[in-house]
Amino acid sequence: MEEKYLSEEKIGRLMAKYAVPCIISLLVGALYNIVDQIFIANASYLGSFGNAANTVVFPLTVIALAIAVMIGDGCCAFVSLSLGRNEPENAGRSVGSAVVLTVISSLVLTAVYLIFSDGIITLFGGTVNAETFEYSKEYFFWITLGIPFYMFGQAMNPVIRADGSPRFAMVSTVAGAVINIILDPIFIFGLKWGMTGAAVATVIGQIATAVLAVGYLCRTRTVRLSRRDFRLCGGVVFKTLTLGICSFLSQISLVAAMAAINNMIRKYGALDEIFGREQFAQIPMAVVGIVMKFFQIVISIVVGMAAGCIPIVGFNMGAGRKERVKSLFTRLLIAEACVGLVALIIVEFFPRQLIGIFGAKNESAYYTDFALRAFRIYLCMVVFACVNKAAFIFLQAMGRAAASTMLSMVREIVFGVGLALLLPMFLGLDGVLYSMPVADILTAIISAAVIAQTYRQLGGGAKKAHRGLETADLC
Repeated sequence: MEEKYLSEEKIGRLMAKYAVPCIISLLVGALYNIVDQIFIANASYLGSFGNAANTVVFPLTVIALAIAVMIGDGCCAFVSLSLGRNEPENAGRSVGSAVVLTVISSLVLTAVYLIFSDGIITLFGGTVNAETFEYSKEYFFWITLGIPFYMFGQAMNPVIRADGSPRFAMVSTVAGAVINIILDPIFIFGLKWGMTGAAVATVIGQIATAVLAVGYLCRTRTVRLSRRDFRLCGGVVFKTLTLGICSFLSQISLVAAMAAINNMIRKYGALDEIFGREQFAQIPMAVVGIVMKFFQIVISIVVGMAAGCIPIVGFNMGAGRKERVKSLFTRLLIAEACVGLVALIIVEFFPRQLIGIFGAKNESAYYTDFALRAFRIYLCMVVFACVNKAAFIFLQAMGRAAASTMLSMVREIVFGVGLALLLPMFLGLDGVLYSMPVADILTAIISAAVIAQTYRQLGGGAKKAHRGLETADLC
């Protein structure tokens, strides 16, 4: 049985089975926006204006992702805890509620985006110049139409993993991304559809992933679904969202940080001797967007490793197997630090090759110079960023939602937004670049104390876990 496997199989093998497909799923999911930006950047008729527009719209897709992962990751953790306690009926209720919540929230968000599109684009720095604003509107409209499919696929991905099918979760995401990669050059270079082509290719891929998720829900592996499971149950919804709130805040606070960064780039870029000129005004925003996309690849690996362990952590915590959870935590932190080290080597020694992927050959020397500086400064503390993120997600999987949420909020809101607003006052445009490494250093100091406390908790023997998260008789 899957339950016995989670409690007895070697930790290393469990990590490989669950984390690797999750990493691939998140990497492929990240490729949707990254692939769009690569093709846009290499289309001479779009260039850095299209790149800047992509950067403006990116946080708006993250808002949709934030809601989706709150529902999906919360359901994943809740299902794992329920199965660990031998409460399959609550697992089914959680999955059914997750489906209904995703559909409702995605339709509401789509309506809000369509009604307030101009104001939203302006809020995220789209008015850096006229060309960027028009490209942003065009791209945003079509991306918005795909929001329901995007959210459903992203929310169901962790649910499918919790059901014991990490490979299917991976395949469904890969299928959508492959479709996007095939259609992007056809629409952008062949048909010359520009930003519309990039967006439509993305939406078609998202539809494919959503359709596969629906197909899986009709034949789940571990969790048995019935019609009554799709009636919203207040107790189950509350527990599910409580466990997923860290994922939501992690993503939504990132949106706040990106909004602050985009607007500081627009404000202080206008005061710069070079980027204050109309023809170069979009360069800082385009470049920072590229740096963020590379960071997104790194974080996809980091989050995939940690999120892939959620079913393992949740089940063993629910079963009182703390020694296995402690061993998993140690291995995870070491692995995440290694990922960060590799990323650091790449950004410090090979930034020119990275920007070359995003069409630097079509841009001015100012573009290249700023991009080299941005990569080397913005991501110089990426090792800390990786370890911090792993700690946030692991605490969430253990059921320590309060500690996880606190750390995430401190990193993204207090430090992420605060420093992005403060440092440019003293360092100008470079202050935006230094805001991230300083935030990661300060967060790492706090995370170290929380990690030490977690080790002490896990060393306390096989006591009853999650006293505050009992799941019986919720409806």
